[in-house]
Amino acid sequence: MHSPWSLLILLIPIIAEYYVSHRVWQLLPPILPLKVTIVVLMTLAFILAFVSFSGALDRMPLELGTFTYEVGNSWLILLLYLVMVFGVLDLGLALGIIPRSFLRGSVVGSVSVLLFFIGLFTYAHLHFEQKQRVELTLDSEGKVGKPVKLVLVSDLHLGYHNRRSDLRRWLQLIKAERPDAILIAGDLIDWSIKPVLEEGSAEEFRELGIPIYAILGNHDYYAGTGADKDFCEQAGIQLLQDSVAYFGDLAIVGRDDRTNPHRKSLGQIMEGIDRSKYIIELDHQPYHLEEAEHSGVNFEFAGHTHHGQVWPLNWVTDAIYEDAFGPLTKGKTEYYVSSGLGIWGGKFRIGTQSEYVVATIR
Repeated sequence: MHSPWSLLILLIPIIAEYYVSHRVWQLLPPILPLKVTIVVLMTLAFILAFVSFSGALDRMPLELGTFTYEVGNSWLILLLYLVMVFGVLDLGLALGIIPRSFLRGSVVGSVSVLLFFIGLFTYAHLHFEQKQRVELTLDSEGKVGKPVKLVLVSDLHLGYHNRRSDLRRWLQLIKAERPDAILIAGDLIDWSIKPVLEEGSAEEFRELGIPIYAILGNHDYYAGTGADKDFCEQAGIQLLQDSVAYFGDLAIVGRDDRTNPHRKSLGQIMEGIDRSKYIIELDHQPYHLEEAEHSGVNFEFAGHTHHGQVWPLNWVTDAIYEDAFGPLTKGKTEYYVSSGLGIWGGKFRIGTQSEYVVATIR
């Protein structure tokens, strides 16, 4: 039995696809083969989005699964912007600002919309590929002897779209920082472990020769925690699941993702923790930030939000989370919520950034 919410979530993109297809049909010049070809291709891309969510990708060859994933999920973002663009154009038509001839059987209108989307999404992809370096300096108040340099990342979403070649480029950036350790705040794997294992991506982590600590995110649960744990073991990543690891003068608290309804409370995990250490908490989803403050955590690092990934979805994440992106201080606890190094779905960033954080604890 489907809930009303799940039916609504399914209905909204279908309505959006119908609206956009109808408006594109009206916009294109009166050349029937052109109209049919464009609308059919749009419909096929929309269908591929549902195929990518169905679990069918794991029954496909890797390259076909990658094509299906990237086309289908990229189309959902294109669809969002097509709805917004045609909504603005229709409003302009209603107000008499835009002539009807620009939106009905128009070569000029068709070319204008096409060039706008080519420009916007070329920028969006290049902006995603350009990883931003964020620098933080954290005061340990005497808990750390010599400075400790960490690289903090979240949301790599390794899988059908973020492949081993992508991971290699990202890890080269991280290795160039010469960090003492790397911390990963969840969603290491996207929806499926199959492409990650097939490409042998664990080897990229092993070759770093740098201590790596990670926690699980919601997508790690979707991929299967057993396979995820095996991958971390192969990669030389120490997985923290409601547990604490000590690294020099640091105590790293790794929380299980809230997808697990039986995860421990932060207080339970920190029972008996050495409070002479500088305490870092990794928690994938940035809910209930006050818990870290009340528990005496010095610094919390989280991800999950992607800061909405593309505008205006960052407005949604800003409304949901106390801190959807960037630094925050509550009492004596400092926080940073990352917009992520990788991405879910289409490889586009508009109004947000893909980043890695270089934190020096003094």
